[in-house]
Amino acid sequence: MVVGLPKRWSFLGFFIAFLFLTPLLALLATAAFPDGEVFAHLADTVLPTYILNTLLLMLGVGLLSALLAIPAAWLVARCEVPGRRFFQWALLLPLAMPAYVVAYVYTDLLDYPGPIQRTLRALLGIDSGADYWFPDIRSLGGATLILALVLFPYIFLLARTAFMEQSLSLLQASRLMGASERESFWRLALPMARPAIAAGVALVAMETAADFATVSYFAVPTLTTAVYDTWLGYGSLASASKLSMIILVAVFLLIWLERFARRRQQLFQRQALTGQIPRLHLGRWRWLGLGYCSLLLFLSFLLPLGILLGYAVRYFDLSWQGDFWRYSWNSFSLSAIAAVLCVVFALALLFIARISPRAQDAMPARLASTGYALPGTVLAIGVLGPLTWLDFGLNDFCAWLGIDGPGLLFTGSTIALIFAFCVRFIAIAIGGIENSWRRLSPSLDMAALSMGRGPIALFFKVHLPLLRTGILASLLLVFIEAMKELPAALLLRPIGFENLATKVFEYVSDERLEQGALGAIVIVLVGLIPLVFLNRSIEKES
Repeated sequence: MVVGLPKRWSFLGFFIAFLFLTPLLALLATAAFPDGEVFAHLADTVLPTYILNTLLLMLGVGLLSALLAIPAAWLVARCEVPGRRFFQWALLLPLAMPAYVVAYVYTDLLDYPGPIQRTLRALLGIDSGADYWFPDIRSLGGATLILALVLFPYIFLLARTAFMEQSLSLLQASRLMGASERESFWRLALPMARPAIAAGVALVAMETAADFATVSYFAVPTLTTAVYDTWLGYGSLASASKLSMIILVAVFLLIWLERFARRRQQLFQRQALTGQIPRLHLGRWRWLGLGYCSLLLFLSFLLPLGILLGYAVRYFDLSWQGDFWRYSWNSFSLSAIAAVLCVVFALALLFIARISPRAQDAMPARLASTGYALPGTVLAIGVLGPLTWLDFGLNDFCAWLGIDGPGLLFTGSTIALIFAFCVRFIAIAIGGIENSWRRLSPSLDMAALSMGRGPIALFFKVHLPLLRTGILASLLLVFIEAMKELPAALLLRPIGFENLATKVFEYVSDERLEQGALGAIVIVLVGLIPLVFLNRSIEKES
């Protein structure tokens, strides 16, 4: 803490926070603008369908994800199952797989001309699809299944941790009272893990509400597709903002529920006595547990990855072209710039919060992190507003000076994309660096200040070298998330600009994933890196 720190440091912190809050503020302002009759027309016709589909999708994906994740979490955490240590991290791998790629793979398998229905028709001697019934994968139910296969690891991770941290003494008490293993699970272990499961379901529902690519591929109308269609189809930014506000209300409600559930989880954990719980020996049923975990991993990750690898090998000549390197470079350069900017701003906000004697200077870092809660589609609408005003203002100013304006300098270039990535992912940089900063003793600051060093010297000579690991980890995590971000890139990319995510989605939409398989594999491989970090972190803690 620097006594007498000038107030310009506080001003700098709040100014940076304001920059990162402008999309949310612009969204609120734009939603208040009159929009003609577009929103009223939507409200009278299709808006109830959008809202109903979104709610059904969130509910269905949450329930199905929980049904998939809880048995796997119980088997891995509390039972002796062959391959248990392998499944602890392997069942997190589906998080690296883009949901729209999985949607394409399963549509290719399960659709009418796909191999499964062809085999069934051949075995049963049926010639026409009118002679039998088969579930339609291109439906709300199909989207629910695909999103649950990709998102269930959120619940698996939290439920597994909750099962592992439960009290040995409570379990022993239940056994002394005559409860069987099954009764202990239903009446003790599952209720105690309920806050963690509820938090996981809330995260899954939040990701489902933000999904655009999967529901768009299956042509399921939801609020995210409504925002996209209203903006690009009707050209009404105000109506798109109003729809975005409905999504935001749902997301912030889910965030509140998730934090409420975590608070209850912490309370339970504090009350519980710790101890090593002996794992349950399942006898011959252990093979059934092994089969369940293996099937879940196969359907959610290995099967889509295997098909992608097959496409990549078979259509290598189509994928390995000059454009592949251009799209890769676009993804790499944008993600790298966004990662560096996020880390720089995060360092500035956290340093001010650390050295300032004023309690309110901790607020800018929290305010700047709000953007992570915004779904990509909503964020794109919010980013477009202030940057459009800047473009018009700059061109009007140039006209007033009698010189040619720069045109769409902000909204017509990659500046909008980089800004959106920074708003969305600075929370990751703040979280990563803050953890490293907390490990530095305040006595280091006092020693440097007592030797006559100022705040700038304290940062560059003392803090920065000690934060190197946290900074590198944050750079990597932001880079990876920016590489994978699709909705904001789709809506804010300049005309003619493509990166790996948008190009792979374009191939998926055109039913030509074979040509984009190589790019999809790159996205999956990049997405595996944070999972490795996450797993190593959990292992260290345990």
